[in-house]
Amino acid sequence: MFKLSRRFAQIGLLGLNKRNIDFIAAYNSRSLYPLVDDKVLTKELARKAGLTVPELFFTIEIQHQTRNLMALLRDHNDFVLKPSRGSGGEGVLVISGRMKDNFRASNGDLYSLDELSYYISRVLSGVFSLGGHPDKAICEYRVKYSSVFEKITYLGVPDVRIIVFQGVPVMSMVRLPTRGSQGKANLHQGAIGAGISIATGTTLSAVWRNEIIEEHPDTGSPVSGLKIPGWTDLLTLAAKSYELTGLGYIGADIVLDRDKGPMLLELNARPGLNIQLANQAGLLPRLKKTEQAIGKLKTLKDRVAFARENFL
Repeated sequence: MFKLSRRFAQIGLLGLNKRNIDFIAAYNSRSLYPLVDDKVLTKELARKAGLTVPELFFTIEIQHQTRNLMALLRDHNDFVLKPSRGSGGEGVLVISGRMKDNFRASNGDLYSLDELSYYISRVLSGVFSLGGHPDKAICEYRVKYSSVFEKITYLGVPDVRIIVFQGVPVMSMVRLPTRGSQGKANLHQGAIGAGISIATGTTLSAVWRNEIIEEHPDTGSPVSGLKIPGWTDLLTLAAKSYELTGLGYIGADIVLDRDKGPMLLELNARPGLNIQLANQAGLLPRLKKTEQAIGKLKTLKDRVAFARENFL
């Protein structure tokens, strides 16, 4: 245990308590949390700022609205239903097409209109929301992932998580769905986390179920060495989340759509720490280096350039 603790200290691993006290509490005003905890608010903020986000088709806030569900879905063969205040990827239902009067989910399951209405009722009751509070359901554009991920994903859409500190991207990973995660890009549900070099946008080591791996368990393809296209654009999009929300320590989740390019999926005021395992590197040295330099970084371009020059 002592050797393990010493190893963690050597790489500057950021622990939960230190993250909560020195970075989240110190740099994130609680009054700003609703801007990222509510996905509808985040979308509206991003849209007004000119950032690309998955299109919002409609929201349902009260049970009575589900009576018009078929009319609301008339023009949409594929879409995503999710809770506005959900967390950890819970409660997300991806519909990839229709089969007569039924809706086909990305995992092949079929849902009737009544079953979709029941799902929405559960969302409204707060089953998937932060703290179990009543929520609203949102229906949005279904992202079609870039072909660059074709050999290292299973069913679902990979997303790129970038930790942004004081507007500087400091660490990144791509979360890759697996059979075990049922196509969801969620590490706790069995997705892969592959570290990404901030400097080059190339995937590094990968972690799956807390073990270092080299290949995707379902496809057999190597996970490392993949170059993410348009990497500077992704870093810039993530860095803009600082001005967008005023939050100093944040996780930006970005997807690469094959037709629309990088899109901001959501923001997280309490980003997890597994990103360090995926990169086999600690956050602390990067955070301290950013704290020392932030006064000299006057523009968005400066912040992104600093990140690429200093964080491999």
